[in-house]
Amino acid sequence: MGTPGEGLGRCTHALIRGVPESLASGEGAGAGLPALDLAKAQREHGVLGGKLRQRLGLQLLELPPEESLPLGPLLGDTAVIQGDTALITRPWSPARRPEVDGIRKALQDLGLRIVEMGDENATLDGTDVLFTGREFFVGLSKWTNHRGAEIVADTFRDFAVSTVPVSSPSHLRSFCGMGGPRTVVAGSSDAAQKAVRAMAVLTDHPYASLTLPDDAAADCLFLRPGLPGVPPFLLHRTAKAL
Repeated sequence: MGTPGEGLGRCTHALIRGVPESLASGEGAGAGLPALDLAKAQREHGVLGGKLRQRLGLQLLELPPEESLPLGPLLGDTAVIQGDTALITRPWSPARRPEVDGIRKALQDLGLRIVEMGDENATLDGTDVLFTGREFFVGLSKWTNHRGAEIVADTFRDFAVSTVPVSSPSHLRSFCGMGGPRTVVAGSSDAAQKAVRAMAVLTDHPYASLTLPDDAAADCLFLRPGLPGVPPFLLHRTAKAL
């Protein structure tokens, strides 16, 4: 038995997908993305891959960009992974559902147990799912419905799964993340603070809470590669990106 929460951020591999030129055509607006500088996005994508490989020592798997999938680089929406299980999601937008095909194949090749969402009434975007190391919170949003949350609970039965209303057009993890094993970070918007209060009521675990001025700053990843000499790492946006 491990220490509660020690599973948060444990990783050996990273999976990313290249930035297609079609992402600069305005497709990102429907997902709440700002206007895109394509060249800058492609440079930053390269920097991200370098950090994951060289700074953290992760085995990096990179899928090529696909022009037919402009939002394909947003891999967080396509799968929910914990331990050796990967739940392949069913994104709210029908145009995004083909994105899961390449992700499924990559995760199968890694030997993960694949769980499919076969219910056509369910929608689930992976960035509506927050894993704290102890439990899951699933945001009920424009993108994710109750049936999608139920499938998360059915898939990861060793963990409590609670639903959190999202009162903005964003995903839960657009304004709420884990800054460490016991620290929830959230933006200062009304939607972010309502979500944090709801989580505090639903959980049986004590979490510290850190409020940040910008919602986007809370969209971060706490990583523990578990490699010799590599300390825990918080992957976050730079101030220029906020």
